[in-house]
Amino acid sequence: MKELLYLKDNQLKDLIEKLIIGYRDIFSDSKKILDRYSIGLAHNKVIHLLSMYEGISISELLKRLKVTKQSLNRVLKDLVKLEAIEFKKNKNDTRIKHVFLNEKGKVISNEIFQVQKKRIYNALLNSKSEEVLNFDSVLNKIING
Repeated sequence: MKELLYLKDNQLKDLIEKLIIGYRDIFSDSKKILDRYSIGLAHNKVIHLLSMYEGISISELLKRLKVTKQSLNRVLKDLVKLEAIEFKKNKNDTRIKHVFLNEKGKVISNEIFQVQKKRIYNALLNSKSEEVLNFDSVLNKIING
């Protein structure tokens, strides 16, 4: 691993480019599905998080997405109009709203996931176990700064 200490700027730029292209390609795979529902990447991100964190609060969703209330509100309104989500007030504190995918939302989420899964699954399947574990570890370090 000592060779990593000597990464040149162009090697780091190459890595950044690969992250950008990987992100673009993973989300472009699902573009046809998003277009069919007249939604975009912001909606995709919210749907994905709602599928992972059922009943997440609005404030927690804001923290995870690192977006403004205004931009999240626009996406949530679109998803309500699409009849893909529902809100429930917290039983102990009615100021807190929790967001859930309803049945239609779960169908949309699954359609998107199945398309995105193919690319990632194939990449992981064609990798050695230690490569997968190291990749996950590096991604987590990038995410956590």
